[in-house]
Amino acid sequence: MESLEEFYKHKFQTPPKVRDQEIGLFDVFNIEDNIKRNYEIPPYVRRDFYKMMLFEGENIFHFGDESVPVSGETLLFFNPETPYSYEVLKPATKGYFCVFKEEFLKESLRINLSDLPLFQPQAKPIYQLSGNLLAEIRALFVKMEKEITGDYAYKYDFIKSYVSQLIFLSIKLSPLQVKPRFVDANTRITAVFKELLDRQFPIEHRTQKFNYRNPSDYADQLAIHVNHLNRALKKTTGKTTTAHIAERLLAEAKALLKHTDWNIAEISQALGYEDQSHFNAFFKKQTQYSPSAFRKV
Repeated sequence: MESLEEFYKHKFQTPPKVRDQEIGLFDVFNIEDNIKRNYEIPPYVRRDFYKMMLFEGENIFHFGDESVPVSGETLLFFNPETPYSYEVLKPATKGYFCVFKEEFLKESLRINLSDLPLFQPQAKPIYQLSGNLLAEIRALFVKMEKEITGDYAYKYDFIKSYVSQLIFLSIKLSPLQVKPRFVDANTRITAVFKELLDRQFPIEHRTQKFNYRNPSDYADQLAIHVNHLNRALKKTTGKTTTAHIAERLLAEAKALLKHTDWNIAEISQALGYEDQSHFNAFFKKQTQYSPSAFRKV
């Protein structure tokens, strides 16, 4: 799960200076300013914070095992229980988003955010905006952005009221009824699984480590049961989750053995094996060779 601190690291080449003691609980950003920083599209992971976004443009947002195309002026909510990412369809996007921890609103709301319909696990609250409603919501983001750069002693009390207005105003609305890009959820699950698996390779240095070695690791990232993941992969590819992981792991092991001067213990560690004997057993089962013998072939 990505923390708010890690979010800053991947979004900014030089993370923003700490504005004050609240920086770890809340921040607000202008999307156009972020685009100018050339930040990378975020990886498909679950995050430990909440996010509200006023998006103006055309993107595909990936929620769990679904992909939802969004265009125009749209308000979106993201929660820590549902992994998400997105892909840009047209680069000319603008708007705002804010990120915050639950502690930020704990005293002012006096309720758990996870109890609200906007932030339920697997929820995909997407609201198409126009007219006065769009102007009202945009104004709230503008006010938050203005306040956070100021030095008023009670600015966060103002900001909390703006965030609360956004939340409760949205609860009154009806979510946009959208059709997923992938009608077949199994196809979407397979695509995201492969993305998560491939993103961990190639292993280019000794300190890098292959972390997601078990099917349950991928199921957790997708917020689905491991049996659901396995059925989806079996249906779309004919192979189990374990087989996919083993194939990719074996291909990387062969490359490291043939094209690096790392010793077997270092390769074993990089591939996520704490015990080298387990790596040796895996490799021999797959190839009939021990790692050291394979190097000599």
